[in-house]
Amino acid sequence: MDDIQVESKPLLVDRELPGLREAVQQLVVKEHDVETPYGRIHCTMKGMPKGDRPVILTYHDVGLNHKTCWNTLFNHEDMSEIMQHFAVCHVDAPGQHEGANTFSTGYEYPSMDQVSETLPSVLKHFGLKSVIGMGVGAGAYILTRFALDYPNMVEGLLLININPCAEGWMDWAAHKISGWTHAMPDMLISHLFGKEEIHSNPDLIGIFRHHILNDMNQFNLHLFVKSYESRRDLEIERPVPGSNVRTLKCQSLLVVGDSSPAVEAVVECNTKLDPTKTTLLKMADCGGMPQVDQPAKLTEAFKYFIQGMGYMPSASMTRLVRSRTASGSSVTSFDGNRSRSHTNEGRRSRSHTAENQRARSHTEGSMDGSANSNVDQAVPKSTEVSC
Repeated sequence: MDDIQVESKPLLVDRELPGLREAVQQLVVKEHDVETPYGRIHCTMKGMPKGDRPVILTYHDVGLNHKTCWNTLFNHEDMSEIMQHFAVCHVDAPGQHEGANTFSTGYEYPSMDQVSETLPSVLKHFGLKSVIGMGVGAGAYILTRFALDYPNMVEGLLLININPCAEGWMDWAAHKISGWTHAMPDMLISHLFGKEEIHSNPDLIGIFRHHILNDMNQFNLHLFVKSYESRRDLEIERPVPGSNVRTLKCQSLLVVGDSSPAVEAVVECNTKLDPTKTTLLKMADCGGMPQVDQPAKLTEAFKYFIQGMGYMPSASMTRLVRSRTASGSSVTSFDGNRSRSHTNEGRRSRSHTAENQRARSHTEGSMDGSANSNVDQAVPKSTEVSC
């Protein structure tokens, strides 16, 4: 009997079968309409949830849907490493997804509180125990409200342009006056982008203006904007020893571009959160949409954030400039060269202190002095990151 000759060949790659990677990815992207107490919510699940590991859940801002808000970031090559470890669930606000039907006349759009109440139904639909949330603007507000009400369902939050406050009467009056002289697209553009980039980057502004005008259901969009403008104050306070105030319990990364219209709101939010669990990232040369303007830097920051939670211990990194702050004012600045072999990350407690974070996050742990000093124990230190 003749021997059977078996020839070993390498697997086909993209250059041999153009579009193979995209085709495979498309197979694991599924769209769902999830029933919730406040109507159907359109969700897009990319990848398969992995055991007890949380899923990354995103929420977009007003004037956007999950594609226009997040595609640039999640299609960036540096994001592929994260996508290998986590499934992603993109959530569209009611009536904001592509091809959404127009709500009937008299339809009562859910409040921001009610929109956040749809998320437990989303997790139940997909059989998820917990998520790492990524939100921009209105989406950041919705995810924060969700985390405050359901802390056990949220392991971490990346919040871009978060505004924890209700719209003040001056803001309300400005919007009303603006509404008399400007169309909805102009109002949304000035919400999404800073004045500098509106004048200096007409191509980018033109793309998003076209999207708002042509791809969004205008009636539904108006209802979503009105709901966000009617939001309540989150009523969060920075905890002090012995207090029992309302604040986020999970690790949080606040992100804002240095020329974003949301800088003041984000900085204020940082003063109301637990400094041992919160990092503020100010992105240099960046406007109102860091996920579009600086996707590589944001991806790297997100990797650091995930590592701090005990995931992806061997993820490749470069470095970010980190500044330690006390009560919002910088006291020290140094380059943090993160170790690439985090042997202790998997066993790390999620209720660690800021000192423990730094010890496991940086090889230069001694730069801050003794982690057990009386000063560091007495005064909580928040962390500011600039890049």
